Amino acid sequence: MVQVSAGSVEAFAEIYGRFVHRAYRVAFAVCRDGGLAQDAVQDALLSVWRSPASYRSDQGTVAAWLLTGVRYRAIDVNRRNARHASRWANADRLREYPGLVDVSANFIKRDDAGRLLDSLAQLPDPQREVITLAYYGELSHSEIAAHLGLPAGTVKGRMRLGLQKLRASVERAA
Repeated sequence: MVQVSAGSVEAFAEIYGRFVHRAYRVAFAVCRDGGLAQDAVQDALLSVWRSPASYRSDQGTVAAWLLTGVRYRAIDVNRRNARHASRWANADRLREYPGLVDVSANFIKRDDAGRLLDSLAQLPDPQREVITLAYYGELSHSEIAAHLGLPAGTVKGRMRLGLQKLRASVERAA
C-alpha cells in the first residue's frame, strides 16, 4: 500500500490481482447480481487507487480493509439499485392503467366521442331513439321493438338510416 500511495501502477495491479476475485465474491454475496457486484468492486478498487492514504496498517490488514470497503460499496450499490428498481416498478404499475399511458389518445377519443354525440343529436328523434337504446341501453333489435311497440323491421330500418347518417357526419368531420 505504501507503493500504491506513491502512485505505483504495478503495486496497484498486484493488489488488484490478489483481491479482485475475493472482492467479487463478497460483493456478489451482498448484491446477488453479477453486474451490481462488478460495479461495487470497481467502485471500491477505484477508491483504493484514488485515496490509498485512507488505509491504516495499525487498524488491520489490507485484505480486511479492502474487502470491508467492497462490502460497503456493494450495500450502497444495492440500495441505489433498489431505489431505481422501485421507480421502474412504479412506472410499470402505471402502464396497468391505460388512461394514464397515452393522454393524447384519450383526448382524441373524447374529442371523437363529443363529435359523435353532436352528430347523434342532429338525427331525427326516431333514429336517435333506437340508436341510443341499442348503444346505451344495450338492447337488441327485438328488445327495442318490444320496448317501443314497433315492428322489428321498423326498428332495423331506423337503425340503418341513423347509422348511415352518423357515418356520413363523421366522415365529413374527418
